[in-house]
Amino acid sequence: MSAAMDTESTYSGYSHYSGHSKKAHRQGSRDRHKSPRSKDGSRSEKSVTIQTPPAEPLLGNDASRAEEGQDDNWGETTTAITGTSEHSISQEDIARISKDLEDSVGLDCKRYLGLTVAAVLGLLVFLTPIAFILLPQILWRDDLEPCGTVCEGLFISVAFKLLILLIGTWALFFRQPKADLPRVFVFRALLLVLIFLFVFSYWLFYGVRILDSKDTNYQGIVQYAVSLVDALLFIHYLAIVLLELRQLQPMFTVKVVRSTDGESRYYSLGHLSIQRAALVVLENYYRDFTVYNPALLTASKSRAAKHMAGLKVYNVDGNNASGQSRAMIAAAARRRDSSHNELYYEEADHERRVKKRRARLVVAVEEAFTHIKRLQAEEQQKAPGEMMDPREAAQAIFPSMARALQKYLRTTRQQQYHSMESILQHLSFCITNNMTPKAFLERYLNPGPTLQYDRDRWFSKQWTLVSEEAVTSGLQDGIVFVLKCLDFSLVVNVKKIPFIKLSEEFIDPKSHKFVLRLQSETSV
Repeated sequence: MSAAMDTESTYSGYSHYSGHSKKAHRQGSRDRHKSPRSKDGSRSEKSVTIQTPPAEPLLGNDASRAEEGQDDNWGETTTAITGTSEHSISQEDIARISKDLEDSVGLDCKRYLGLTVAAVLGLLVFLTPIAFILLPQILWRDDLEPCGTVCEGLFISVAFKLLILLIGTWALFFRQPKADLPRVFVFRALLLVLIFLFVFSYWLFYGVRILDSKDTNYQGIVQYAVSLVDALLFIHYLAIVLLELRQLQPMFTVKVVRSTDGESRYYSLGHLSIQRAALVVLENYYRDFTVYNPALLTASKSRAAKHMAGLKVYNVDGNNASGQSRAMIAAAARRRDSSHNELYYEEADHERRVKKRRARLVVAVEEAFTHIKRLQAEEQQKAPGEMMDPREAAQAIFPSMARALQKYLRTTRQQQYHSMESILQHLSFCITNNMTPKAFLERYLNPGPTLQYDRDRWFSKQWTLVSEEAVTSGLQDGIVFVLKCLDFSLVVNVKKIPFIKLSEEFIDPKSHKFVLRLQSETSV
């Protein structure tokens, strides 16, 4: 048939095609036997080209067949839908990306500057008591009064206290940062300022009262250094209370809602700033929320577009556009009554297809694992050098389940999160640890949390915190802030946990006692 067609539908891989293909083939055969005069009269017809599916095995013996099978069946599943498939790039987006890069450079500089200041201040804190003790010994050693056993005991005390302070500081402060916050941590900055003022005041008093006068009471100088170490230990305790213990008691309940699909979770938080609460929300999001799948949102959009595409407005009298819009609104209102029936039958048909392909997948995987057990029994009878490793076993049984698994993933729109290589790795992992077919299928039958999938497919490198209040201010009742990434946003609503008044009611133990009296007329 020589007519030009507007769109050509091509089915490749293991895609399903129905009886319409046979009808198109018969129609094409009849058109080829028509006379040349029918060419002009068939301009409005459409032709459909249906390619035959490739060979059945996905994994061949040689590498070329393996790559060919992967391209035919799994290549499109990894690139068909991505996190940015619904977005276009414009000049404004390019400018915004360049601005984000500049901001990221500024954040790195700010982070390294803060680490440098903290490291210098920490080094000054640990060297100050040692300097207080050594400077008199270096500058006026001959004029010092003998101290004896008392000073030696104080030396041991200072050494152990500095060791305890060093371990506590390492455990509390020297930890790998989990995120770059937009503002400084207020309590940590206050502690650094407090430590600086405290050490500066000690050095000022030491320089005026000891260095200038060259005090000869060495025992008093050592005790002065011991008092500094004790005060530093108390500041460390204060840091533990402010940075760790204060936020442990739950004071607020936050509701986190994903803007695209409405999935929500509830979390309990303590006294935190808005930016640190946002960090806790993101940590829990990657663990608790199911992975964001934009393919699941295309069904409603395509349904709405289909309804609007079916409406046609004819401008007969040359009226303005407002009349056309009113006509379209009225037609949409009339079709709204029947749209729920279409939605019901579409969802019912989708659930039926999912259940059918799920059953096929479960049967295929069980048969494959049964084959593995049979192979393991056969391999035990062979020499140790001829044993099959889990990777080879996974490649041996994968073709028997690949088609059912691929159809199920396409039906449930999960194909972009599972490549052929990741499935083979998971299958070999299950074989290595002697896991059951149900354990293997758990990853594919139930959408898991975001951390379960490949990092390159879900991880958002930058989030934007939007809040009407200052991000360094603490949480309060009724505060709403938004965490935005490229594809969606998380809306966080903060509610304070109500004050609960619990009363006690005493029940007398004697009130539970009763007496059973039997009448004499009974037959018992």
